[in-house]
Amino acid sequence: MASAGRVDKEIALICQPDSTSGVIAQVADDDKCVPSCPRGWRHLIGTITGPEGTPYEGGVFDVDIIIPTEYPFEPPKMKFITKIWHPNVSSQTGAICLDILKDQWSPALTIKTAMLSLQALLCSPEPSDPQDAQVARMYLDNKSEFDRTAQQWVQMYATPKSEASKNEAIERVCEMGFDRDSAKRALEEHKWDESAAVNALLGM
Repeated sequence: MASAGRVDKEIALICQPDSTSGVIAQVADDDKCVPSCPRGWRHLIGTITGPEGTPYEGGVFDVDIIIPTEYPFEPPKMKFITKIWHPNVSSQTGAICLDILKDQWSPALTIKTAMLSLQALLCSPEPSDPQDAQVARMYLDNKSEFDRTAQQWVQMYATPKSEASKNEAIERVCEMGFDRDSAKRALEEHKWDESAAVNALLGM
């Protein structure tokens, strides 16, 4: 069983504002009552800033973090909430292929070091061990096209929205026949991804 004291200290540390590391987390609204997970697991939402000099620069990426009861003897379970075009992240589900989240995990590591490792993965993709074969193939065969696509995805999914752009998105969804409150709520729940919000409103 994980040490509650260690987990609480780690959560307090990773939730502190830190402009130098580019990673931070917050306790999820459903913490200690995680859907589909055993009682006692902890739930965080992490945020990673896209590293400078990469196609992800300027992006802000949310990561779902589940801390199991056997932590730190088991790794945290992480997946990207924000869509990202990267060989080691599923473009559909956000699942991550990273050794320290699997067999190379050590109890000496922390939630913050795991998040920093994710950030480092954005700097140095491993296309030879992909999570998304299509993305990895583009990375290997046409790097310039990969960079353009990754940057486009940052613009579409990972760039913080201004109030004006949020209102424009709400109006576009309303034009499809939905009321403003429902449109706004769906967009907020899906991180302003209009396609996902519309699919949710349609019950798809």
